[in-house]
Amino acid sequence: MTSTALPIAARAPRGLRSVAWIGIALGLVGLWIALPPISVRSWVWSFVLCLIAIMLGIGVLIRGERRFGSFAIASGVLGFGVGYLATLSGLGKLETVVVWSALIASTLRFATPLIFAAIGGVFSERSGVTNIGLEGMMLIGAFFGILGADKLGTWWLGLLTAIVAGGLTALLHAVLSIQLRADQIIGGTAINFLALGLTGYLYVDIYGAQGTPNDIPGIPSVHIGFLDRFSFLDVVLGDLNLMIWVALILIPLSWIFLFKTPLGLRIRAVGEHPRAADTVGLSVYRIRYSAVVLSGMLAACGGAYLSIGFLDSFNENMTAGRGFIALAAVIFGNWRPFGAAAACVLFGFSSALAQRLPEYSGSAAVLFQALPYVLTLIAVAGVVGRSIPPAAVGRPYRKS
Repeated sequence: MTSTALPIAARAPRGLRSVAWIGIALGLVGLWIALPPISVRSWVWSFVLCLIAIMLGIGVLIRGERRFGSFAIASGVLGFGVGYLATLSGLGKLETVVVWSALIASTLRFATPLIFAAIGGVFSERSGVTNIGLEGMMLIGAFFGILGADKLGTWWLGLLTAIVAGGLTALLHAVLSIQLRADQIIGGTAINFLALGLTGYLYVDIYGAQGTPNDIPGIPSVHIGFLDRFSFLDVVLGDLNLMIWVALILIPLSWIFLFKTPLGLRIRAVGEHPRAADTVGLSVYRIRYSAVVLSGMLAACGGAYLSIGFLDSFNENMTAGRGFIALAAVIFGNWRPFGAAAACVLFGFSSALAQRLPEYSGSAAVLFQALPYVLTLIAVAGVVGRSIPPAAVGRPYRKS
């Protein structure tokens, strides 16, 4: 084994977690074989694989590994449920709905605004400030993004306007939470109501019944020409919006910043032990202010992507709870960028699948549209696993 392979092997899950990962994989395979292009028409194979996955999950669960054991059980149940329904479906309808290249591309589009907001939430909560106001900051970004693009004539000035507006909104939340030491949950809720009322009033006052114009400059897509020869990759990656690429690049950059730089260490320090950080000379207030404002700017980027990158219009309350879903992704991801982004992709996939399901079943589409919100409730309630937040998150700090 080479020296570079040793650290990777050392980080690989071992023992109970290895068994749980095998269960998760078997559950996913049980689902996959029932879908195109394989499309096994007997539910027995899915049942056998998923039953093994559930048994492995139960075995891991009763031995104390609750989090990954629960994931393995969930994978087995979901794999058999979807696999069984797929075998009952007509093959023609199934092939119409399950087009993997289109599903993956759509998943990235739906996950992008969540990724921006979730990464912003990670920064804020790692510094010790709960940011329930992500929803309002996204909505502010969506409105001021399209307003700036409309009045200033270019998409990048619209995006800049959204970032500034989101940062100012987050600054208000920071003043309430850090300086005035208000309850952070109540402060974030107030931000959400303020954003809903403000954007609704300004939208009606500026655009009236006609709505936003159709010729507002939108954020462009990035066309990768050499992928034309690869049909699958061309559909997935060949013509993605610029903000999708920015979101994908943001994930590793935010991880490097938080866990490999002195500034990231300071953010985590004031979120875990603010008194100790203050003792060694760090400004807890300044670091928390910076992290919260950054979270608002990132959430506003997600909102601006919705209005001038995805839908090319604005409607009242168009974020529709995406900020809360992003907050759930932060909890799912254990306050880490990669974990939060993976949860966003899961939520985005459910939305992408729901978009295609009306061709198969209208009721199934409604069910999958509700799935991100159900997962949000599960994450907030802490049913899946036991997430450990930063020790000082939600607690106002008073400098002695």
